[in-house]
Amino acid sequence: MTVATRENESRTDLLNLYREMLLIRRFEERCNALFLQGKIPSTLHLYIGQEAVAVGVCAALRPDDYVLGTHRPHGHALAKGVTPHSIMAELYGKVTGCCKAKGGSMHVGDMSVGMFPAIAIVGANAPIATGAALSAKMRGSGQVVVAFFGEGGSNEGAVHEAMNMAAIWRLPVLFVCENNLYGASTPVNQIVAVENVADRAVAYGMPGVIVEGNDVVAVREATRTAVERARAGEGPTLIECKTYRLCGHSRSDACNYRTREEEAEWRDKEPLTWLARVLIEERQLATPSDLERIEAEVEAVMLEAIAFAEESPEPKPEDALLHVFWEDK
Repeated sequence: MTVATRENESRTDLLNLYREMLLIRRFEERCNALFLQGKIPSTLHLYIGQEAVAVGVCAALRPDDYVLGTHRPHGHALAKGVTPHSIMAELYGKVTGCCKAKGGSMHVGDMSVGMFPAIAIVGANAPIATGAALSAKMRGSGQVVVAFFGEGGSNEGAVHEAMNMAAIWRLPVLFVCENNLYGASTPVNQIVAVENVADRAVAYGMPGVIVEGNDVVAVREATRTAVERARAGEGPTLIECKTYRLCGHSRSDACNYRTREEEAEWRDKEPLTWLARVLIEERQLATPSDLERIEAEVEAVMLEAIAFAEESPEPKPEDALLHVFWEDK
C-alpha cells in the first residue's frame, strides 16, 4: 500500500474502518471473558489480530454480495453487517440469535446481509462459494462472492477444485487466504512448499495477490481491484493476506508452539495499532481523544449486545423441529 493511496483516504473513512475493527476486537474479548464465566456454551475460535482482513474485504463489497466464513467467523459476520446483538444471542444459545440458537459460534450468519451461515469444516466453504458465484453469473445479478480460509485450509482438495472450476468458468468469486502462519499449531512452512499461498494461483490461471493483512486500507484496495475484475466477467482472484492471530487457535490452545518474542513483534503491528499510527502520527487526522470516543461508543454497543443476549428467551424443545426445511413462499 503506497502512502499516496492512504493520503486519498478521508478522516471519516479511516475512522469508520477503525471503528469496525475495534468492534470486532472488543466483541471477541468479551466473548472470551463470557466463555470463562460459563455463559457461552461452546468452544471459541477468536479472530483477535486478524480484524483488518474481514473489515478490509467487506468494505469493498456491496450489501448484496455474499461472504462465506470459516470456523473463526465472528469477524467475517460483523464486518458483513450481522449485528453484534444477534451474534451474541446466538453464542448464548437464545432464540433471538442470528441462527435461532441452532448454529452457535462456528455457524453464525445472516443471509439478509449476505453472510452465509459459517461452515466449520476446513475448506468446505470454497465449493459453496463457487456455486453461489455460478448462480450470480447465471442470474446476471452482478454479485460477487468471497470465501475466506486459512493457509492450512489452502491445502484442502475442496479448495483446489473450487478454484479450478471458478477459473475455467470465469466466476465472480474471491478466494481470500488469511495466512496467520499457523494451521492450529503447525507452522505454515511445514505444510506449504511454496513461499506464498498466492503463488498457487498461476496453476489455475487467475491472479494471485499478496497483501499486508494488518493494513486494512491495503486489504480493501486489493479487494476492490479483484471485485472490479469479477464484476467485469474476468473471473476469480486469490488474495493472500499475511496476518497473525494474537490468541490461541481455540480456547484450549496455550500457544506453546510460538515464542513470546514472535508474539510481541506481531502485537506491535497488529491492525488497530497500525491504523492508529496512520491516523495520529502519519496523517494527523485524529487525536487520542478521538479514538477514546470511538472506544466508548463501541463499549456501549457491547453492553447492549450482552444485555440483549442475557434477556432473550431460551429455545423450547419443540423448536428443534423448526427450520429443518426451507420453503420459498
